[in-house]
Amino acid sequence: MALAHPILFCLPRLSPKQIMVPAKLESQPPSLRSTCRFLGAVSSTTTQFSISHHPKDERPSVNYQPSIWSYDFLQSLNNDRADIIYKERAAKLEEELRCGMNDENADPLNLLQLIDDIQRLGLEHRFEMDINRALAKFVSGVATENTIGLHAVALRFRLLRQYGYDISQDVFKGFMDGKGNFKECLCEDVKAMLSLYEASLLRFEGEDVMDEALVFTRMHLKGISEEEKDLTQQVTRALDLPLHRKLLRLETRRYIEDYGERDNAKLNLLELAKVDFNMVQSTLQEDLKEMSRWWMDMGMASKLNFARDRLTECFFWTVGVVSQPQFRHLASFVTTIDDIYDVHGTLDELESFTDAVQRWDLGAVENLPDYMELCFLALYNSINEMAYETLRDQGQNILPYLRKAWADLCKAFLKEANWAHSKHIPTFQEYLENAWLPVSGHLCLVHTYFLQRANITIEALHSLEHYHDVIRWPSIIFRLCNDLGTAKDELERGKSVNAIICYMNETGCSEAMARQHISDLIEDYWQKLNKCYVDGSPFSKHYIETLNKSIKRIYKIMKIYLNVLFLFL
Repeated sequence: MALAHPILFCLPRLSPKQIMVPAKLESQPPSLRSTCRFLGAVSSTTTQFSISHHPKDERPSVNYQPSIWSYDFLQSLNNDRADIIYKERAAKLEEELRCGMNDENADPLNLLQLIDDIQRLGLEHRFEMDINRALAKFVSGVATENTIGLHAVALRFRLLRQYGYDISQDVFKGFMDGKGNFKECLCEDVKAMLSLYEASLLRFEGEDVMDEALVFTRMHLKGISEEEKDLTQQVTRALDLPLHRKLLRLETRRYIEDYGERDNAKLNLLELAKVDFNMVQSTLQEDLKEMSRWWMDMGMASKLNFARDRLTECFFWTVGVVSQPQFRHLASFVTTIDDIYDVHGTLDELESFTDAVQRWDLGAVENLPDYMELCFLALYNSINEMAYETLRDQGQNILPYLRKAWADLCKAFLKEANWAHSKHIPTFQEYLENAWLPVSGHLCLVHTYFLQRANITIEALHSLEHYHDVIRWPSIIFRLCNDLGTAKDELERGKSVNAIICYMNETGCSEAMARQHISDLIEDYWQKLNKCYVDGSPFSKHYIETLNKSIKRIYKIMKIYLNVLFLFL
């Protein structure tokens, strides 16, 4: 299933007994109404809207297209509960594969390739402990035989860094000549070059070998011959969006098809991938039905008709992050509040709403108009309920941290509204210091930490309160990607600034140069994050992995939102 075609909401079930995957779906992609701001903005080229101004109260409005995922449609989804039907079969297949992974006599290269296949087939959640146990052997040097070729070395390097092991770039020096360049003869092995390219995307700042690897592989892979038909599509997709920056759950169906065509495919692994795919899809469909009922009962979509009704899109952002419904509810709140600040509220109203969120006091609703009162009370009750459940179950009062995250979001929204109202263009640095907050990455990552029910430590709480780099840097990536993709759209909606405008205004450069500068900054922050994951943080490894999934999800959507309907449940 090529990226040019839509990833449909209701994909056909994959038959576990039929080893060949059903034929590819062929249809034209409908208009994408995705959000390119983290849980917020709208694609400029695919979402049709008009802006009107009302002189009486100077209140702009945006006539967004209605949601294509209606309540009745979501409730009508036919779910055969594959998550229940295939449970026993999946457990049996899983145990068969686990025995092979833990075989002390397993060939090291075959083991690495099995781990890679498990990841790409969407089965990592079933084998997390087994994968970590297997990779530990490569760190200790126990499993090194048959891993001396470029493909093997690059695959081992990538997997170890993905799982937080600090493997040195020096492992590639044996493939370089005396001048510090990679040997030209390596270009003959496309598979090895592709592996080296994927490994180079996990480089740290200042790693000259990995920088050279990226330049070397990218240059030669772009010139790959059409005769290499088995790898041409893989190379094209990798150059467009590297594996490390993909959300693998979105790639699962395609990889199931690709894997099924391999001569050496493990049939039990392929069957488990299909069974698991159906089970996950079934569970998510039920979760979405439940969330749509909650949203309907809440009444905000009907009462606040100026805001986008993007329940299903918001649900998508949360898939694979945490399973608790409270987190998925928060995504819808962010979109609604974003529209209050962006397109509907007057400055006086926005200041009152920001004050109410900062005070977190029911008495503050007296100063709010009716539509804001409804939104504030819904938010107030939901956040307090989440804090109560955490206090009850873990004995930790998290309300101050949740309140601060929401207050910081609203203050940043208000600053953007003031800039738009006064037509002020800040410096690039001033803009960036505020702009990473409105994308709401910090908000979602703070809530994610508490909803994972992990042991809450004082050090982690301090890092959450002050927004540790593992929270700040992804948010900056989100913002910069958003500005590259939706700059024109947001200016049409009345926003006066974005990263491109600020940089052009400050430096006098062209738009093309500004875009290149921002793209370079995004790469710099990716390298910082790669190092941060390996160096460690006050947060658990599980939380870091969850955070990494969130980043990949956003980056993936930034890359494909112009031509793909991205819901894949």
